[in-house]
Amino acid sequence: MKDIKNIIESLLFVAENPLAIDRIKNVLAISDVKDIKNALSVLSDEYDARKCGFFLSEVAGGYQIRTKPEYAKWIKRLIQPNPIRLSKAAMETLAIVAYKQPIMRSDIEHIRGVDCGGILRTLFEHKLIRILGRKKIPGRPLIYATTKQFLEIFDLKDLKDLPVPKEI
Repeated sequence: MKDIKNIIESLLFVAENPLAIDRIKNVLAISDVKDIKNALSVLSDEYDARKCGFFLSEVAGGYQIRTKPEYAKWIKRLIQPNPIRLSKAAMETLAIVAYKQPIMRSDIEHIRGVDCGGILRTLFEHKLIRILGRKKIPGRPLIYATTKQFLEIFDLKDLKDLPVPKEI
């Protein structure tokens, strides 16, 4: 496929979420992942060499074209997004889920020392956490984990990129 780089660039441009290599492979109907990785590398190098307003970012288990942080001021003027506002309690709860996942509500409440039902609902509505399933114990409590959107918002490739407690 001679236009693989341009096709991948087009896919990344229209995708709302980061595209995993497997997803790109399925769309292109090719079997060699090396070609995809080479094209992604070439795209990234081209963007860096041109010193343009965006870059190729590996985030949330995939790749995404993102604008450079130094232009955020102007982008915010254009888009005027409604940023997610989380209380200190919500951030604490999100941190517990991120570091201890998969985790049950009772474990979160034990760590925090207070009821977390409303906060978990808020985090779920903002798509920062998800329900993995139910634990096979009496009462069958829900098990929570973070989402890909959590990784995107905090600019993480995967959960291994979370800072270790010593860094904090």
